[in-house]
Amino acid sequence: MKLRTADGTPATPDGAPVALPARGITRPAGYTPVRFGAHASFLVHRRAVAAAAGLAVLLAAVSVLYLSVGESFVAPVEVLRVLSGEPSAHQLVVETLRAPRLVVGLLVGTAFGIAGALVQTVARNPLASPDIIGVSQGAAAVTVGAMTFGITSYTVMPYLSVAGGILAAVLVYLFAWRGGLHATRFVLIGIGFAVALRSLTSLFMTKSDHLVAQQAQVWMTGSLNGRGWSEVAPLGWTLLVLLPAVLWAAHAQRRVGVDDDTATALGVRLGRVRLGLVALGVVLASVATGAAGPVDFVALLAPQIARRLTRTAQIPLLCSALLGAVIVVSADLLARRLFAPTELPVGVLTAAVGAPYLIWLIIRSRSGGTS
Repeated sequence: MKLRTADGTPATPDGAPVALPARGITRPAGYTPVRFGAHASFLVHRRAVAAAAGLAVLLAAVSVLYLSVGESFVAPVEVLRVLSGEPSAHQLVVETLRAPRLVVGLLVGTAFGIAGALVQTVARNPLASPDIIGVSQGAAAVTVGAMTFGITSYTVMPYLSVAGGILAAVLVYLFAWRGGLHATRFVLIGIGFAVALRSLTSLFMTKSDHLVAQQAQVWMTGSLNGRGWSEVAPLGWTLLVLLPAVLWAAHAQRRVGVDDDTATALGVRLGRVRLGLVALGVVLASVATGAAGPVDFVALLAPQIARRLTRTAQIPLLCSALLGAVIVVSADLLARRLFAPTELPVGVLTAAVGAPYLIWLIIRSRSGGTS
């Protein structure tokens, strides 16, 4: 005999109602349910998981290659031996000379990848990234201005870069806000501020002496030369502290990915959510800029490539972070060895790839390929 409650709903022997499966609800294509116990479950996009796993393997391979290749070649087996803590004759080269620069590149690429994904999600425009809408230029203007007035300490410069990036983003946000944040207005005003701030940076460079101007020019290009554990610590701790906010952003970007009317009907406070996503992206981009300078186009490239790999409605943050790290580490490896013994700034290589991609995006946008 089947047990039922007073209203006819099926019940367990102790009288508790039994949850019935919803009818007419189908699982989205490409998703697989993952369950934790009897009451917790969520959907996982199979292609996104496969892409993230492939990118993680690629990043590991590129990192080992990065530690192997240099003025003296270290076999990958020896690199793995050093990383595992075993004694090796190559410990000085791998741990002291190459590993700190690699870790900085990994963290900088991760921060730029997530920052670009968040800004593009809010703006709903593939052209929107921190280095296009003025965030990186604001960080550069404040940093170069400080160098012009004699502040050249690597301990202070990252904080100045963060302050400059945040200030630029606040100005862009205020000027773009007209009862809401319109994507096109946000991008156009950001580009205007980027041009103005770049001109201000050039003015600072003309007022400084030759040595300071040369240092500022190298920093503005974006470089990992000379970066070590002193840059790793503040950047790593910042990313660790911001990890809960990144997890929130991964959930929140789904709510702002739909049209405004639908989001409002669902009770989403778009203004607050968008402000939170932009603020997090600006902080990440500013911290990365403070550590390595404005490495252009990483925040533009990584999210778009990640979205094409996963074919998801929203830009995947994990894949964007992994791709950002792959791009920066690969570009810095080529910058070190392409014209050896001369080392190029990593920003030269990322700009060589990112600038044609930006032109392609603009042409595709004008032809109706993107909104």
